Amino acid sequence: MPKMTGGRFIAEFLEKSGVDAVFYVPTILSRPLAEMDNMKIKRVLAHAEKSAAYMADGYARASGKPGICAAQAVGAANLAAGLRDALMGNSPVIALSGGRKSMEKHKGAYQENDDFPVFQALTKANFQVDQVERLPDLMRQAFREATTGNPGPVNLQLAGNNGQIEDDYADLEVLVEGRYGKAPSHRFTPPLEEIKEAIAKINTAKKPVIVLGGGARISDAGDEALQFSKKTGIPIATSVASYNLIPEDYELYIGVPGSYSRECTNKILSDADLFIFIGSSTGGQVTHFWKIPSKDTRVIQIGIDPSDLGRNYPNDISLLGDAKSTLQMLLNEDLKRLEIEDWRSHSISLVENWKNSLKPLRESNNIPIRPERMMKELSEIIPEGSVVVSDTGHTAMWTVQNLWLNKKWNFIRCAGSLGWGFPAAMGAKCAFPDKDVYCLTGDGGLWYHFTELETAVRCDIPTITIVNNNNALNQEHDIFMNAYDGKPSNRWTEMWYFNKVSFAELANNMGAFGISVTDPSDIKDAVREAKKSKKPAIVEIEGDVSALAPTAWSK
Repeated sequence: MPKMTGGRFIAEFLEKSGVDAVFYVPTILSRPLAEMDNMKIKRVLAHAEKSAAYMADGYARASGKPGICAAQAVGAANLAAGLRDALMGNSPVIALSGGRKSMEKHKGAYQENDDFPVFQALTKANFQVDQVERLPDLMRQAFREATTGNPGPVNLQLAGNNGQIEDDYADLEVLVEGRYGKAPSHRFTPPLEEIKEAIAKINTAKKPVIVLGGGARISDAGDEALQFSKKTGIPIATSVASYNLIPEDYELYIGVPGSYSRECTNKILSDADLFIFIGSSTGGQVTHFWKIPSKDTRVIQIGIDPSDLGRNYPNDISLLGDAKSTLQMLLNEDLKRLEIEDWRSHSISLVENWKNSLKPLRESNNIPIRPERMMKELSEIIPEGSVVVSDTGHTAMWTVQNLWLNKKWNFIRCAGSLGWGFPAAMGAKCAFPDKDVYCLTGDGGLWYHFTELETAVRCDIPTITIVNNNNALNQEHDIFMNAYDGKPSNRWTEMWYFNKVSFAELANNMGAFGISVTDPSDIKDAVREAKKSKKPAIVEIEGDVSALAPTAWSK
Protein backbone atom coordinates (compact mmCIF):
# COMPACT_ATOMS: atom_id res chain seq x y z
CA MET A 1 0.00 0.00 0.00
CA PRO A 2 1.29 3.50 -0.80
CA LYS A 3 2.29 5.79 2.05
CA MET A 4 0.35 9.04 1.90
CA THR A 5 -1.19 11.77 4.03
CA GLY A 6 -4.74 11.52 5.24
CA GLY A 7 -5.47 14.56 3.09
CA ARG A 8 -4.25 12.87 -0.06
CA PHE A 9 -6.32 9.81 0.78
CA ILE A 10 -9.51 11.84 1.26
CA ALA A 11 -9.02 13.64 -2.07
CA GLU A 12 -8.31 10.44 -4.01
CA PHE A 13 -11.19 8.60 -2.34
CA LEU A 14 -13.69 11.33 -3.23
CA GLU A 15 -12.39 11.51 -6.80
CA LYS A 16 -12.65 7.74 -7.31
CA SER A 17 -16.12 7.77 -5.75
CA GLY A 18 -17.36 10.10 -8.51
CA VAL A 19 -17.80 13.17 -6.32
CA ASP A 20 -18.17 16.32 -8.44
CA ALA A 21 -18.18 19.01 -5.76
CA VAL A 22 -17.29 19.74 -2.14
CA PHE A 23 -19.10 22.47 -0.17
CA TYR A 24 -17.26 23.87 2.84
CA VAL A 25 -16.39 26.71 5.18
CA PRO A 26 -12.69 26.95 6.23
CA THR A 27 -10.66 25.88 7.98
CA ILE A 28 -11.23 22.21 7.20
CA LEU A 29 -9.94 19.79 4.56
CA SER A 30 -7.12 22.20 3.71
CA ARG A 31 -4.79 19.50 2.40
CA PRO A 32 -7.49 17.54 0.53
CA LEU A 33 -8.71 20.75 -1.12
CA ALA A 34 -5.17 21.59 -2.19
CA GLU A 35 -4.73 18.06 -3.56
CA MET A 36 -7.83 18.62 -5.71
CA ASP A 37 -6.05 21.22 -7.86
CA ASN A 38 -5.69 18.69 -10.67
CA MET A 39 -8.93 16.82 -10.04
CA LYS A 40 -12.37 17.41 -11.56
CA ILE A 41 -13.92 18.28 -8.22
CA LYS A 42 -15.50 21.72 -7.83
CA ARG A 43 -14.49 23.41 -4.58
CA VAL A 44 -17.32 25.63 -3.37
CA LEU A 45 -16.40 27.99 -0.54
CA ALA A 46 -19.66 28.97 1.17
CA HIS A 47 -20.38 31.84 3.54
CA ALA A 48 -22.09 29.70 6.19
CA GLU A 49 -21.83 26.10 7.32
CA LYS A 50 -25.58 25.58 7.19
CA SER A 51 -25.83 26.69 3.60
CA ALA A 52 -22.84 24.45 2.72
CA ALA A 53 -24.86 21.52 4.11
CA TYR A 54 -27.90 22.62 2.09
CA MET A 55 -25.79 22.81 -1.07
CA ALA A 56 -24.55 19.27 -0.49
CA ASP A 57 -28.14 18.21 0.18
CA GLY A 58 -29.40 19.72 -3.08
CA TYR A 59 -26.57 18.02 -4.95
CA ALA A 60 -27.45 14.67 -3.32
CA ARG A 61 -31.21 14.86 -3.83
CA ALA A 62 -30.92 15.91 -7.45
CA SER A 63 -28.34 13.27 -8.41
CA GLY A 64 -28.67 10.47 -5.85
CA LYS A 65 -24.90 10.73 -5.28
CA PRO A 66 -23.55 11.57 -1.82
CA GLY A 67 -23.14 15.30 -1.33
CA ILE A 68 -20.03 16.34 0.61
CA CYS A 69 -19.94 19.24 3.07
CA ALA A 70 -17.36 20.21 5.69
CA ALA A 71 -16.66 22.58 8.57
CA GLN A 72 -14.12 22.96 11.36
CA ALA A 73 -14.97 22.28 15.00
CA VAL A 74 -16.19 25.77 15.86
CA GLY A 75 -18.67 25.60 12.95
CA ALA A 76 -19.63 21.96 13.42
CA ALA A 77 -22.91 22.68 15.21
CA ASN A 78 -23.93 24.98 12.36
CA LEU A 79 -23.13 22.22 9.88
CA ALA A 80 -25.14 19.73 11.93
CA ALA A 81 -28.15 22.06 11.87
CA GLY A 82 -28.00 21.97 8.07
CA LEU A 83 -28.28 18.18 8.10
CA ARG A 84 -31.75 18.19 9.64
CA ASP A 85 -33.44 18.58 6.27
CA ALA A 86 -31.27 15.85 4.73
CA LEU A 87 -32.36 13.52 7.52
CA MET A 88 -36.05 14.36 7.04
CA GLY A 89 -35.71 14.16 3.26
CA ASN A 90 -33.71 10.89 3.13
CA SER A 91 -30.79 12.55 1.38
CA PRO A 92 -27.31 10.93 1.19
CA VAL A 93 -25.13 13.74 2.55
CA ILE A 94 -21.70 13.12 4.09
CA ALA A 95 -20.38 15.74 6.50
CA LEU A 96 -16.70 16.01 7.44
CA SER A 97 -16.27 17.97 10.65
CA GLY A 98 -13.39 18.89 12.90
CA GLY A 99 -13.26 17.43 16.39
CA ARG A 100 -11.07 17.11 19.45
CA LYS A 101 -7.80 15.17 19.43
CA SER A 102 -7.74 12.61 22.23
CA MET A 103 -4.57 14.12 23.74
CA GLU A 104 -6.21 17.56 23.96
CA LYS A 105 -9.57 16.63 25.45
CA HIS A 106 -10.60 18.29 28.73
CA LYS A 107 -7.56 20.62 28.72
CA GLY A 108 -9.14 23.81 27.43
CA ALA A 109 -7.78 23.48 23.89
CA TYR A 110 -8.58 26.27 21.45
CA GLN A 111 -12.26 26.11 20.40
CA GLU A 112 -12.66 22.94 22.46
CA ASN A 113 -16.21 21.66 22.53
CA ASP A 114 -17.68 18.19 22.19
CA ASP A 115 -19.87 18.53 19.08
CA PHE A 116 -20.04 14.81 18.40
CA PRO A 117 -23.33 14.33 20.32
CA VAL A 118 -24.93 17.17 18.35
CA PHE A 119 -24.68 15.10 15.17
CA GLN A 120 -26.15 12.02 16.82
CA ALA A 121 -29.75 13.19 16.52
CA LEU A 122 -29.33 14.69 13.04
CA THR A 123 -27.63 11.88 11.14
CA LYS A 124 -28.24 8.30 10.13
CA ALA A 125 -24.71 7.42 11.31
CA ASN A 126 -22.03 9.34 13.23
CA PHE A 127 -18.37 8.25 13.41
CA GLN A 128 -15.18 9.55 15.02
CA VAL A 129 -11.96 9.16 13.04
CA ASP A 130 -9.25 9.33 15.70
CA GLN A 131 -6.40 7.80 13.68
CA VAL A 132 -5.48 8.26 10.05
CA GLU A 133 -5.42 4.47 9.61
CA ARG A 134 -9.19 4.44 10.14
CA LEU A 135 -9.92 6.70 7.16
CA PRO A 136 -10.19 3.86 4.58
CA ASP A 137 -12.80 1.77 6.38
CA LEU A 138 -14.80 4.65 7.84
CA MET A 139 -14.94 6.57 4.56
CA ARG A 140 -16.28 3.42 2.89
CA GLN A 141 -18.76 2.95 5.73
CA ALA A 142 -19.94 6.54 5.42
CA PHE A 143 -20.80 6.04 1.75
CA ARG A 144 -22.41 2.69 2.56
CA GLU A 145 -24.60 4.14 5.30
CA ALA A 146 -25.58 7.17 3.24
CA THR A 147 -26.86 5.19 0.24
CA THR A 148 -28.37 1.99 1.67
CA GLY A 149 -31.95 1.45 2.86
CA ASN A 150 -33.55 4.83 3.45
CA PRO A 151 -30.68 7.17 2.45
CA GLY A 152 -29.56 9.72 4.99
CA PRO A 153 -26.78 12.01 6.22
CA VAL A 154 -23.59 10.72 7.86
CA ASN A 155 -20.98 12.62 9.87
CA LEU A 156 -17.27 11.81 10.07
CA GLN A 157 -15.62 13.76 12.87
CA LEU A 158 -11.93 14.08 11.98
CA ALA A 159 -9.43 14.36 14.83
CA GLY A 160 -8.28 17.96 15.32
CA ASN A 161 -10.33 21.13 15.41
CA ASN A 162 -9.39 21.70 11.77
CA GLY A 163 -9.24 17.99 10.95
CA GLN A 164 -5.46 17.86 11.40
CA ILE A 165 -5.56 14.11 10.91
CA GLU A 166 -5.22 15.06 7.25
CA ASP A 167 -1.52 15.80 7.89
CA ASP A 168 -0.73 12.34 9.32
CA TYR A 169 1.04 9.75 7.15
CA ALA A 170 0.18 6.05 6.88
CA ASP A 171 0.05 3.17 4.42
CA LEU A 172 -3.42 3.76 2.99
CA GLU A 173 -5.15 1.87 0.19
CA VAL A 174 -7.73 3.86 -1.78
CA LEU A 175 -10.37 1.18 -2.16
CA VAL A 176 -13.78 2.40 -3.37
CA GLU A 177 -16.96 0.32 -3.50
CA GLY A 178 -18.69 1.66 -6.60
CA ARG A 179 -22.08 0.30 -5.58
CA TYR A 180 -22.28 2.88 -2.80
CA GLY A 181 -21.60 5.88 -5.03
CA LYS A 182 -25.32 6.45 -5.60
CA ALA A 183 -28.65 5.70 -3.96
CA PRO A 184 -30.35 3.28 -4.10
CA SER A 185 -27.26 1.10 -3.79
CA HIS A 186 -29.23 -2.15 -3.44
CA ARG A 187 -32.50 -3.18 -5.07
CA PHE A 188 -34.21 -6.07 -3.35
CA THR A 189 -37.73 -7.45 -3.75
CA PRO A 190 -40.38 -9.22 -1.66
CA PRO A 191 -41.22 -12.93 -2.15
CA LEU A 192 -43.30 -13.76 -5.23
CA GLU A 193 -46.11 -15.22 -3.13
CA GLU A 194 -46.55 -11.84 -1.40
CA ILE A 195 -46.72 -10.14 -4.80
CA LYS A 196 -49.49 -12.52 -5.86
CA GLU A 197 -51.32 -11.95 -2.59
CA ALA A 198 -51.17 -8.19 -3.13
CA ILE A 199 -52.58 -8.54 -6.64
CA ALA A 200 -55.46 -10.65 -5.31
CA LYS A 201 -56.27 -7.91 -2.80
CA ILE A 202 -56.08 -5.23 -5.48
CA ASN A 203 -58.46 -7.16 -7.74
CA THR A 204 -61.21 -7.04 -5.09
CA ALA A 205 -61.05 -3.26 -4.61
CA LYS A 206 -63.85 -1.03 -5.85
CA LYS A 207 -62.24 2.36 -5.19
CA PRO A 208 -58.46 1.87 -5.11
CA VAL A 209 -55.84 4.61 -5.28
CA ILE A 210 -52.05 4.69 -5.67
CA VAL A 211 -49.99 7.15 -3.64
CA LEU A 212 -46.33 7.64 -4.56
CA GLY A 213 -43.96 8.83 -1.83
CA GLY A 214 -40.46 10.23 -1.84
CA GLY A 215 -39.00 6.72 -1.86
CA ALA A 216 -40.49 6.18 -5.31
CA ARG A 217 -38.56 9.20 -6.52
CA ILE A 218 -35.30 8.03 -4.92
CA SER A 219 -35.86 4.65 -6.57
CA ASP A 220 -36.62 6.28 -9.96
CA ALA A 221 -39.87 4.34 -10.07
CA GLY A 222 -41.95 6.89 -11.99
CA ASP A 223 -42.17 4.98 -15.29
CA GLU A 224 -43.10 1.74 -13.54
CA ALA A 225 -45.71 3.48 -11.38
CA LEU A 226 -47.29 5.06 -14.47
CA GLN A 227 -47.38 1.66 -16.22
CA PHE A 228 -48.95 0.08 -13.13
CA SER A 229 -51.68 2.73 -13.10
CA LYS A 230 -52.32 2.31 -16.83
CA LYS A 231 -52.54 -1.49 -16.66
CA THR A 232 -54.86 -1.57 -13.66
CA GLY A 233 -56.76 1.64 -14.33
CA ILE A 234 -56.18 2.85 -10.77
CA PRO A 235 -56.02 6.63 -10.13
CA ILE A 236 -52.61 7.78 -8.96
CA ALA A 237 -51.42 10.59 -6.67
CA THR A 238 -47.94 11.89 -5.88
CA SER A 239 -46.65 13.30 -2.62
CA VAL A 240 -44.87 16.65 -2.75
CA ALA A 241 -41.52 14.80 -2.73
CA SER A 242 -42.46 12.70 -5.78
CA TYR A 243 -44.31 15.44 -7.65
CA ASN A 244 -42.41 15.10 -10.94
CA LEU A 245 -43.01 11.36 -11.41
CA ILE A 246 -46.39 11.50 -13.18
CA PRO A 247 -47.22 13.87 -16.07
CA GLU A 248 -49.89 16.43 -15.29
CA ASP A 249 -51.91 15.47 -18.38
CA TYR A 250 -52.19 11.76 -17.53
CA GLU A 251 -55.95 11.26 -17.25
CA LEU A 252 -55.78 9.23 -14.02
CA TYR A 253 -53.37 11.58 -12.25
CA ILE A 254 -55.28 13.03 -9.31
CA GLY A 255 -52.64 15.39 -7.88
CA VAL A 256 -51.00 15.85 -4.49
CA PRO A 257 -52.58 14.66 -1.23
CA GLY A 258 -52.17 15.63 2.40
CA SER A 259 -51.46 18.94 4.09
CA TYR A 260 -50.03 20.68 0.98
CA SER A 261 -52.71 19.11 -1.17
CA ARG A 262 -54.99 19.92 -4.01
CA GLU A 263 -58.60 19.92 -2.83
CA CYS A 264 -59.65 17.38 -5.46
CA THR A 265 -56.98 14.91 -4.37
CA ASN A 266 -57.99 14.76 -0.72
CA LYS A 267 -61.65 14.47 -1.74
CA ILE A 268 -60.91 11.49 -3.98
CA LEU A 269 -58.70 9.78 -1.42
CA SER A 270 -61.24 10.23 1.36
CA ASP A 271 -63.65 7.97 -0.59
CA ALA A 272 -61.11 5.26 -1.47
CA ASP A 273 -61.43 1.72 -0.11
CA LEU A 274 -57.82 0.65 -0.79
CA PHE A 275 -54.59 2.68 -0.62
CA ILE A 276 -51.47 1.40 -2.36
CA PHE A 277 -48.59 3.38 -0.85
CA ILE A 278 -45.38 3.09 -2.89
CA GLY A 279 -42.15 4.39 -1.38
CA SER A 280 -44.02 6.27 1.34
CA SER A 281 -43.54 6.19 5.10
CA THR A 282 -47.19 7.34 5.48
CA GLY A 283 -46.06 10.35 7.49
CA GLY A 284 -48.14 13.24 8.77
CA GLN A 285 -47.88 15.53 5.74
CA VAL A 286 -48.90 13.09 3.00
CA THR A 287 -51.85 11.80 5.09
CA HIS A 288 -52.84 15.18 6.54
CA PHE A 289 -51.91 13.95 9.99
CA TRP A 290 -53.33 10.46 9.41
CA LYS A 291 -56.83 11.67 8.56
CA ILE A 292 -56.61 10.44 4.93
CA PRO A 293 -56.82 7.47 4.84
CA SER A 294 -58.76 6.73 7.97
CA LYS A 295 -57.56 3.92 10.21
CA ASP A 296 -60.16 1.45 8.89
CA THR A 297 -59.12 1.81 5.22
CA ARG A 298 -57.33 -1.15 3.67
CA VAL A 299 -53.65 -0.44 2.92
CA ILE A 300 -50.94 -2.11 0.85
CA GLN A 301 -47.54 -0.55 1.50
CA ILE A 302 -44.35 -0.99 -0.53
CA GLY A 303 -41.21 0.27 1.18
CA ILE A 304 -37.52 -0.35 1.70
CA ASP A 305 -37.45 0.11 5.48
CA PRO A 306 -39.17 -2.64 7.50
CA SER A 307 -39.72 -0.27 10.43
CA ASP A 308 -41.96 1.90 8.21
CA LEU A 309 -44.23 -0.93 7.11
CA GLY A 310 -47.39 -0.84 9.17
CA ARG A 311 -46.07 1.91 11.43
CA ASN A 312 -49.13 4.15 10.99
CA TYR A 313 -51.74 1.84 9.48
CA PRO A 314 -52.53 -1.86 10.08
CA ASN A 315 -51.53 -2.89 6.57
CA ASP A 316 -53.36 -5.65 4.76
CA ILE A 317 -50.03 -6.44 3.09
CA SER A 318 -46.54 -5.04 3.60
CA LEU A 319 -44.15 -5.53 0.69
CA LEU A 320 -40.54 -5.03 1.79
CA GLY A 321 -38.58 -4.01 -1.27
CA ASP A 322 -37.22 -1.33 -3.55
CA ALA A 323 -40.09 0.58 -5.18
CA LYS A 324 -38.87 0.25 -8.77
CA SER A 325 -37.95 -3.44 -8.53
CA THR A 326 -41.15 -4.34 -6.66
CA LEU A 327 -43.28 -2.56 -9.26
CA GLN A 328 -41.43 -4.46 -11.99
CA MET A 329 -42.40 -7.70 -10.26
CA LEU A 330 -46.03 -6.59 -10.13
CA LEU A 331 -45.94 -5.62 -13.81
CA ASN A 332 -44.53 -9.04 -14.73
CA GLU A 333 -47.62 -10.69 -13.27
CA ASP A 334 -50.98 -11.01 -15.01
CA LEU A 335 -52.45 -7.67 -13.97
CA LYS A 336 -55.97 -6.97 -15.10
CA ARG A 337 -57.67 -3.66 -15.71
CA LEU A 338 -60.14 -3.29 -12.87
CA GLU A 339 -63.82 -2.83 -13.67
CA ILE A 340 -64.13 0.40 -11.74
CA GLU A 341 -65.30 2.77 -14.46
CA ASP A 342 -67.57 4.76 -12.14
CA TRP A 343 -64.65 5.33 -9.75
CA ARG A 344 -62.37 6.44 -12.57
CA SER A 345 -65.01 8.79 -13.95
CA HIS A 346 -65.66 10.20 -10.50
CA SER A 347 -61.94 10.87 -9.97
CA ILE A 348 -61.46 12.44 -13.39
CA SER A 349 -64.50 14.66 -12.87
CA LEU A 350 -63.30 15.98 -9.50
CA VAL A 351 -59.89 16.85 -10.98
CA GLU A 352 -61.44 18.62 -13.98
CA ASN A 353 -63.82 20.61 -11.78
CA TRP A 354 -60.96 21.67 -9.51
CA LYS A 355 -58.81 22.78 -12.44
CA ASN A 356 -61.71 24.72 -13.97
CA SER A 357 -62.22 26.52 -10.65
CA LEU A 358 -58.61 27.75 -10.79
CA LYS A 359 -58.83 29.26 -14.29
CA PRO A 360 -59.72 32.81 -13.17
CA LEU A 361 -56.72 32.92 -10.83
CA ARG A 362 -54.31 31.26 -13.26
CA GLU A 363 -55.29 33.79 -15.92
CA SER A 364 -55.45 36.76 -13.58
CA ASN A 365 -53.88 40.02 -14.74
CA ASN A 366 -53.90 41.43 -11.23
CA ILE A 367 -51.05 43.61 -10.02
CA PRO A 368 -49.46 42.66 -7.62
CA ILE A 369 -49.18 39.27 -9.29
CA ARG A 370 -51.16 36.24 -8.14
CA PRO A 371 -49.01 33.13 -7.41
CA GLU A 372 -51.36 30.98 -9.52
CA ARG A 373 -50.63 33.14 -12.58
CA MET A 374 -46.91 33.09 -11.83
CA MET A 375 -46.92 29.27 -11.73
CA LYS A 376 -48.93 29.07 -14.94
CA GLU A 377 -46.36 31.21 -16.76
CA LEU A 378 -43.49 29.14 -15.35
CA SER A 379 -45.24 25.92 -16.42
CA GLU A 380 -45.12 27.15 -19.99
CA ILE A 381 -41.51 28.42 -19.98
CA ILE A 382 -39.56 25.82 -17.98
CA PRO A 383 -37.98 23.48 -20.57
CA GLU A 384 -37.92 19.69 -20.56
CA GLY A 385 -35.04 18.16 -18.62
CA SER A 386 -34.87 21.02 -16.11
CA VAL A 387 -34.30 20.68 -12.38
CA VAL A 388 -36.80 22.57 -10.24
CA VAL A 389 -35.99 23.17 -6.56
CA SER A 390 -38.74 24.32 -4.22
CA ASP A 391 -38.54 25.87 -0.78
CA THR A 392 -41.06 24.81 1.85
CA GLY A 393 -44.26 26.47 3.08
CA HIS A 394 -46.36 28.52 0.67
CA THR A 395 -43.82 28.09 -2.12
CA ALA A 396 -44.21 24.32 -2.07
CA MET A 397 -47.99 24.60 -1.84
CA TRP A 398 -48.25 26.98 -4.79
CA THR A 399 -45.83 24.79 -6.75
CA VAL A 400 -47.59 21.43 -6.40
CA GLN A 401 -51.00 23.02 -6.87
CA ASN A 402 -50.21 25.14 -9.92
CA LEU A 403 -46.94 24.18 -11.64
CA TRP A 404 -48.34 21.82 -14.27
CA LEU A 405 -45.68 20.11 -16.40
CA ASN A 406 -46.25 17.42 -19.02
CA LYS A 407 -42.58 16.77 -19.71
CA LYS A 408 -39.64 14.94 -18.16
CA TRP A 409 -38.17 17.01 -15.36
CA ASN A 410 -36.46 16.66 -12.02
CA PHE A 411 -38.00 18.10 -8.86
CA ILE A 412 -36.63 18.35 -5.35
CA ARG A 413 -38.27 20.08 -2.46
CA CYS A 414 -37.37 21.15 1.03
CA ALA A 415 -38.47 18.76 3.76
CA GLY A 416 -39.29 21.59 6.15
CA SER A 417 -36.39 24.05 6.63
CA LEU A 418 -37.35 27.41 5.14
CA GLY A 419 -34.41 28.94 3.26
CA TRP A 420 -33.13 25.58 2.02
CA GLY A 421 -34.19 26.18 -1.57
CA PHE A 422 -31.61 28.72 -2.78
CA PRO A 423 -28.40 26.96 -1.63
CA ALA A 424 -29.92 23.56 -2.49
CA ALA A 425 -30.46 24.76 -6.07
CA MET A 426 -26.78 25.73 -6.22
CA GLY A 427 -25.88 22.19 -5.18
CA ALA A 428 -28.22 20.73 -7.79
CA LYS A 429 -26.57 22.90 -10.47
CA CYS A 430 -23.17 21.53 -9.43
CA ALA A 431 -24.55 18.03 -9.92
CA PHE A 432 -26.01 18.91 -13.33
CA PRO A 433 -24.04 21.86 -14.75
CA ASP A 434 -25.54 21.37 -18.23
CA LYS A 435 -29.17 21.45 -17.07
CA ASP A 436 -31.35 24.45 -16.33
CA VAL A 437 -31.88 24.68 -12.56
CA TYR A 438 -34.76 26.78 -11.26
CA CYS A 439 -35.20 27.72 -7.61
CA LEU A 440 -38.72 28.62 -6.52
CA THR A 441 -38.87 30.57 -3.27
CA GLY A 442 -40.38 33.53 -1.48
CA ASP A 443 -38.64 36.53 0.01
CA GLY A 444 -38.89 34.96 3.47
CA GLY A 445 -36.96 31.94 2.25
CA LEU A 446 -34.46 33.83 0.11
CA TRP A 447 -33.38 36.14 2.93
CA TYR A 448 -31.95 33.18 4.90
CA HIS A 449 -28.94 32.56 2.67
CA PHE A 450 -28.97 35.39 0.13
CA THR A 451 -25.26 35.98 0.80
CA GLU A 452 -24.60 32.79 -1.16
CA LEU A 453 -25.41 34.70 -4.34
CA GLU A 454 -21.85 35.99 -4.09
CA THR A 455 -20.75 32.34 -3.90
CA ALA A 456 -22.77 31.52 -7.01
CA VAL A 457 -21.16 34.42 -8.92
CA ARG A 458 -17.64 33.60 -7.75
CA CYS A 459 -17.96 29.86 -8.41
CA ASP A 460 -19.95 30.23 -11.65
CA ILE A 461 -23.12 28.43 -10.53
CA PRO A 462 -25.79 29.99 -12.79
CA THR A 463 -29.11 28.97 -11.26
CA ILE A 464 -32.31 30.89 -12.01
CA THR A 465 -34.14 31.91 -8.83
CA ILE A 466 -37.78 32.92 -9.11
CA VAL A 467 -38.71 34.81 -5.95
CA ASN A 468 -42.30 35.70 -5.09
CA ASN A 469 -41.50 38.92 -3.26
CA ASN A 470 -44.44 40.15 -1.20
CA ASN A 471 -42.20 41.67 1.49
CA ALA A 472 -43.63 39.39 4.15
CA LEU A 473 -43.89 35.92 5.62
CA ASN A 474 -47.53 35.87 4.64
CA GLN A 475 -47.86 32.16 5.41
CA GLU A 476 -47.92 33.38 9.03
CA HIS A 477 -51.10 35.40 8.38
CA ASP A 478 -53.57 32.83 9.68
CA ILE A 479 -51.31 31.80 12.56
CA PHE A 480 -51.15 35.31 13.96
CA MET A 481 -54.80 35.96 13.15
CA ASN A 482 -55.61 33.00 15.39
CA ALA A 483 -53.18 34.27 18.02
CA TYR A 484 -55.23 37.47 18.17
CA ASP A 485 -58.50 35.46 18.19
CA GLY A 486 -59.43 36.99 14.87
CA LYS A 487 -59.05 40.59 16.03
CA PRO A 488 -55.45 41.66 15.30
CA SER A 489 -54.05 44.89 16.68
CA ASN A 490 -52.65 47.64 14.47
CA ARG A 491 -49.17 46.30 15.27
CA TRP A 492 -49.70 42.71 14.24
CA THR A 493 -47.71 42.98 11.00
CA GLU A 494 -44.57 43.57 13.08
CA MET A 495 -44.40 39.80 13.42
CA TRP A 496 -44.51 38.93 9.72
CA TYR A 497 -43.79 41.94 7.46
CA PHE A 498 -40.37 42.88 6.03
CA ASN A 499 -38.94 46.12 4.66
CA LYS A 500 -39.48 46.56 0.93
CA VAL A 501 -36.19 45.59 -0.76
CA SER A 502 -35.41 44.76 -4.39
CA PHE A 503 -33.55 41.46 -4.71
CA ALA A 504 -33.06 42.22 -8.40
CA GLU A 505 -31.13 45.40 -7.62
CA LEU A 506 -29.02 43.60 -5.03
CA ALA A 507 -28.28 40.85 -7.55
CA ASN A 508 -27.06 43.30 -10.16
CA ASN A 509 -24.83 45.00 -7.58
CA MET A 510 -23.30 41.63 -6.71
CA GLY A 511 -22.37 40.78 -10.30
CA ALA A 512 -25.34 38.50 -10.89
CA PHE A 513 -28.33 39.11 -13.15
CA GLY A 514 -31.43 40.65 -11.63
CA ILE A 515 -34.75 41.60 -13.15
CA SER A 516 -38.01 42.76 -11.55
CA VAL A 517 -41.43 41.81 -12.88
CA THR A 518 -44.56 43.78 -12.01
CA ASP A 519 -46.82 42.64 -14.88
CA PRO A 520 -47.64 38.91 -15.20
CA SER A 521 -47.39 39.08 -18.99
CA ASP A 522 -43.67 39.86 -18.61
CA ILE A 523 -42.74 36.76 -16.59
CA LYS A 524 -41.74 34.57 -19.52
CA ASP A 525 -39.57 37.26 -21.10
CA ALA A 526 -37.86 37.85 -17.77
CA VAL A 527 -37.05 34.15 -17.42
CA ARG A 528 -35.69 34.10 -20.98
CA GLU A 529 -33.47 37.09 -20.18
CA ALA A 530 -32.25 35.42 -17.02
CA LYS A 531 -31.30 32.26 -18.91
CA LYS A 532 -29.68 34.28 -21.69
CA SER A 533 -27.45 36.10 -19.19
CA LYS A 534 -25.66 32.82 -18.26
CA LYS A 535 -25.17 34.31 -14.80
CA PRO A 536 -26.68 33.39 -11.46
CA ALA A 537 -30.03 35.11 -11.87
CA ILE A 538 -32.79 36.52 -9.68
CA VAL A 539 -36.20 36.96 -11.30
CA GLU A 540 -38.14 39.01 -8.79
CA ILE A 541 -41.93 38.76 -9.01
CA GLU A 542 -43.89 41.51 -7.26
CA GLY A 543 -46.28 39.25 -5.38
CA ASP A 544 -49.62 39.80 -3.73
CA VAL A 545 -49.25 39.70 0.05
CA SER A 546 -52.97 38.94 0.42
CA ALA A 547 -52.68 35.73 -1.63
CA LEU A 548 -52.74 32.85 0.85
CA ALA A 549 -52.23 29.26 -0.25
CA PRO A 550 -55.41 27.17 0.21
CA THR A 551 -55.49 25.04 3.33
CA ALA A 552 -55.95 21.29 3.09
CA TRP A 553 -59.43 19.89 2.56
CA SER A 554 -60.60 17.19 4.95
CA LYS A 555 -63.92 15.78 6.05
